[in-house]
Amino acid sequence: MPTPSEHLAASLERLKALQRQGRVAVRARDLPRVHRERLSRNGFLHEVMKGWYIPARPGDAPGETTAWYSAFWPFAAQYLESRFEDAWCLSADQSLLLHVGDRTVPPQLLVRSPKGANKPTPLPHGTSVFDVRLELPAEQDRVTIEGVRMMTLAAALAYCTPDFFRARPVEARAALGMLTDASDLLRCLLDGGKSKIAGRLAAALRNVGRDNLADEVSDTFRAAGYTVFEADPFAEPSPLPFAGRPLSPYVGRLRLLWATMRTVVLEHFPTPPVARPELATYLQQVEDVYHADAYHSLSIEGYQVSDALIERVRSGDWNPDHDPADRENRNALAARGYWQAFQRVKAAVERVLMGDNAGVLADRAHPEWYRELFGPSVVAGILQPADLAGYRNGPVYVRRSLHVPPPKEAVRDLMPEFFALLAAEPEPAVRVVLGHFFFVYIHPYFDGNGRMGRFLMNLMVAAGGWRWTLVTVDTRDAYMAALERASVHQEIEPLTRYLAARLEESARR
Repeated sequence: MPTPSEHLAASLERLKALQRQGRVAVRARDLPRVHRERLSRNGFLHEVMKGWYIPARPGDAPGETTAWYSAFWPFAAQYLESRFEDAWCLSADQSLLLHVGDRTVPPQLLVRSPKGANKPTPLPHGTSVFDVRLELPAEQDRVTIEGVRMMTLAAALAYCTPDFFRARPVEARAALGMLTDASDLLRCLLDGGKSKIAGRLAAALRNVGRDNLADEVSDTFRAAGYTVFEADPFAEPSPLPFAGRPLSPYVGRLRLLWATMRTVVLEHFPTPPVARPELATYLQQVEDVYHADAYHSLSIEGYQVSDALIERVRSGDWNPDHDPADRENRNALAARGYWQAFQRVKAAVERVLMGDNAGVLADRAHPEWYRELFGPSVVAGILQPADLAGYRNGPVYVRRSLHVPPPKEAVRDLMPEFFALLAAEPEPAVRVVLGHFFFVYIHPYFDGNGRMGRFLMNLMVAAGGWRWTLVTVDTRDAYMAALERASVHQEIEPLTRYLAARLEESARR
């Protein structure tokens, strides 16, 4: 007779077969009841709504959101496909957000379909789908990306609401910056004689510095016998022109967010000290703060570190090759890696205090920090050496966050641009706050992004002449909430104020 473990293994095989087909949304009819109930009872399947499930991880705490947020987009696509087949697409505004790389999980996903019910469908953790009964755009104005049916970039611009330009100016400007030419946009606008929208989009294009496309839109409509009045839908001039060749949507958004957020940072962050710190004194202060820094930074990430463990790895009384207990202890591995990386960061601090450009140095040095951070896991055989080479090669999700980090392809565009912005930034306060924020926002690695981001922040702190700053575990909730506001709502003020408070605490040490 099969054992309970063998029964569970058989059920997992059935679930694995569905996952091999790319299934994230699991319908009740996809699995026999006995397998469905067994998988649910053991935490491998979570119910989203009656008759619909997603795969999950056993042991997730009650209320844990990660499984749902990471499954949201494929689940939504497969659920909508089952209801409407191919007769659906996202709203214009939501389509634009996805085109510019914003995959934040929305509280309510707006969908149009001729079969729509004009009512919301509740989903977990305060999310929902609202399907509106509307005709679809022409087939040539729709596109499917990663299973999600949406409007093309040009069609989404032609159909989007006027409020979108004021509510989401960064995304709207990034979308306008992506246009290669005006052909598809003009076809959408001329179909039905959308002269008012043409005037709005022509003015919007001028706002971002794309006068050639703006002229083409206005001149074409006038030649077709329409009167065009250009009315800028944006509330303010663009902080960044988009003249020239089209930009990657991710790079465009990064530049715009940097330009927009830096003014807020400068309003709420302390001015740097007038005098540069004395080199030997500062380096001794960095050495003195290591113990507290390691404790807080590792604890924030969920590691359990003791004073004895930190001291043991600092003194070198630790060898994973000869101590099986350490080899299997993730806390010890993390603590040893942190100590090794800290030494490299301290060496970089010395260089910036001697006058090196902090952004240029961080670009050159951060791969070495990462290798040191996870080197002990390679020695212990948990990771392969190839795992330390370059940035992540797959998707990653942030626990309990609506923010979905950019895909691996975008990381390759974003990281060089990020370090270029950091190197060119003249204001130390902006380098501290935005250097930390955008590193963790991009999330270039599968693991260690928080620790790396705080190392990077403190290199910028040193370059500004402030003392090494601790992000403390007792303020973790405020820290994570501030990062969430910046990532999801583009509000950098809470993080700026939070880091300013930590900086002032460090100055009083």
